[in-house]
Amino acid sequence: MPGRGRRPFRPFRSPGDFAFGAAAGLAVDLLVGDPRRGHPVAAFGRAAAAVERRLHHDHRGWGALHTAVCAGSTAALGAFAARAVRNRPAASVALTAVSVWAVVGGTTLGREARAIGGALAAGDLDVARERLPHLCGRDPQSLDGPAMARAVVESVAENTSDAVVGALFWGAVAGVPGLLGFRAVNTLDAMVGHKSPRHRRFGWASARLDDVAGWPGARLTAALATVAGGDARGAVRAWRADAAKHPSPNAGPVEAAFAGALGVRLGGTLSYDGRVEHRPVLNGEGRPVEVADIDRAVRLSRRVTGLTLAACVGGRLLVSAWKRRNA
Repeated sequence: MPGRGRRPFRPFRSPGDFAFGAAAGLAVDLLVGDPRRGHPVAAFGRAAAAVERRLHHDHRGWGALHTAVCAGSTAALGAFAARAVRNRPAASVALTAVSVWAVVGGTTLGREARAIGGALAAGDLDVARERLPHLCGRDPQSLDGPAMARAVVESVAENTSDAVVGALFWGAVAGVPGLLGFRAVNTLDAMVGHKSPRHRRFGWASARLDDVAGWPGARLTAALATVAGGDARGAVRAWRADAAKHPSPNAGPVEAAFAGALGVRLGGTLSYDGRVEHRPVLNGEGRPVEVADIDRAVRLSRRVTGLTLAACVGGRLLVSAWKRRNA
């Protein structure tokens, strides 16, 4: 009979489901941060590593299969869970809240950054070097104090996009599947998306998918950093002039905007896994990063998080109003 087909899946019954769920999830993250043991992202990482051991070949096709299996199954799990609670508003809000808490990492990002900043302020470079790998993949032994401070500010900027804004954006667009799927893609990129001999071909699909998935969140992060920072004109100038120079299409706009907003100079020489890279300078008119700029970057990251929640909720309200008007 006409009209009795399956109804299309919708990530939320109402904009309020996402608004309340996302706000609650961010509140939980603010209060407790990431658990030391049993984090869902860590569990996903172990599962993805196990799949890699079974599928690994030095070939892009096998890497694409690995990406599809890991990211696809995670998004499918989110879709199944969301469908199971679609007629129960309270359960839908709770599922969104748990998912947001599981995929965002803003509080732990700030804590790690400030811990390194505290060690640098105390002149304890050994402690700072010990903690730096918790935040980024650079070789800490090759960095002095100012270089570590710069690395922390760059990591805060990039991870604000990857660990917070991008996830919330895709959550607003696609609900729980968007939240979990984005985090899965981002985690896979961190695991296999780098240019090591083992992953140069196998990780190609994960890296490219992460570039695509991270594109809107990175631009939103840069725009909100411009609004929330102390120097909007400087942020726009650095974004326009320097973002394209960065080897990453998504880290470039974010780091450039943060650099301009904070009035500091980012980029330059760095080292990953013993490989030295000479990256372009971002916001060359700025001053060198100081230890105090770490706390300024963390506070800017938190303001961007709040604005992201407002923007995503507002976007869902506008889309919902437009659909009602055109129904």
